[in-house]
Amino acid sequence: LVMVFYGSNGKSNPVSMENKVEHQAKNQITHDIHLPSDLGMIYKVRLGLQSLENNISQLSLCHCKMQNTSTLDTFSLTINKTLPLSLNGDRWIEFPVEWPLIEALSVVTYHLTVFSRNILSERNLVHMSACIYGTHGDTGDRSLLWSLQNVQQGEDNESFLVIVDAVELGELDKVVLLISSKTDCKLDIKKLHLKEAVKDHPIYVFEVNEAFSVDANKTEIQREIPVSFVIRGDKQKNDIDNNLYRERSQARNLTEYTIKVYTGDKRGAGTDANVHIILFGNEDKSEIFQLSQSLEHQDPFERGKVDTFKIKTKKLGSLHSIEIGHDGKGFASGWFLEKVEITDVSRNSVYCFNCNR
Repeated sequence: LVMVFYGSNGKSNPVSMENKVEHQAKNQITHDIHLPSDLGMIYKVRLGLQSLENNISQLSLCHCKMQNTSTLDTFSLTINKTLPLSLNGDRWIEFPVEWPLIEALSVVTYHLTVFSRNILSERNLVHMSACIYGTHGDTGDRSLLWSLQNVQQGEDNESFLVIVDAVELGELDKVVLLISSKTDCKLDIKKLHLKEAVKDHPIYVFEVNEAFSVDANKTEIQREIPVSFVIRGDKQKNDIDNNLYRERSQARNLTEYTIKVYTGDKRGAGTDANVHIILFGNEDKSEIFQLSQSLEHQDPFERGKVDTFKIKTKKLGSLHSIEIGHDGKGFASGWFLEKVEITDVSRNSVYCFNCNR
């Protein structure tokens, strides 16, 4: 049995109940656990089974009481649920923590509809789970292929419904998919729709449109899918929200590059001219960037100095070349450029372009 605690300052790692028994009364076990001090006010708890190695068919949980041994703050959870320990079953249950004078979150049933092309035919060999993120935390990894409802199959498309119970997540932000298989296969996923079961709207739409090549001998595939747009009952609010999500999506797709420019240590090497740069990768090229705001020096490109600049642009892939130059402004604007080093922050890749002229 493991527990995950969510607080106003973050969440804990799974806390194992293994080998922490103080004493055991009939149908009651007490554990000592240690949480990070920075969780803040705990607002929800997730309980589950991390491993199914033991051949237990069911685990009935009735009540949980937790006390901070320093402050003596105490909260109780009435559970009265049996964890579904089938091999592919959802092994997690979540509960809000109720504190005096503070409104607790509620448990919500979410409907996640998966639109795909060939998952149903491969479902017995494939493991697929999703972690849903919102402003109130996440659901943890939940299995998607253990209990399917509203299954619909056509010649080239299919869809099925997965039901997830979780403490309310607030505004949804992204879904992280985890996919693995016992055999090599290709899974074609088109999109995901996510909404609360008791409401028609809002429907959060996650566009995937990807065929995943799953290798049985490699680690599971992990893919983060941000919200593409939201369908709401109110058209005006729809338009405002969807513009916001588009802007967020564009911001997510930008890549940050750190550019270090080395001016040579020779007489007359520096320049006061305006320097520009263009980056070329195997996927795309950047726009023209003016290198004017050095992180080190107010007056960049002086003799023997290194100037660092940060830019954000679309994903370029692996860099293979750059164009760098200046506008010739100022007296004796000639510039001796030693080299340029560029770091792709997202990949942690460093590219060196030597010039020495």
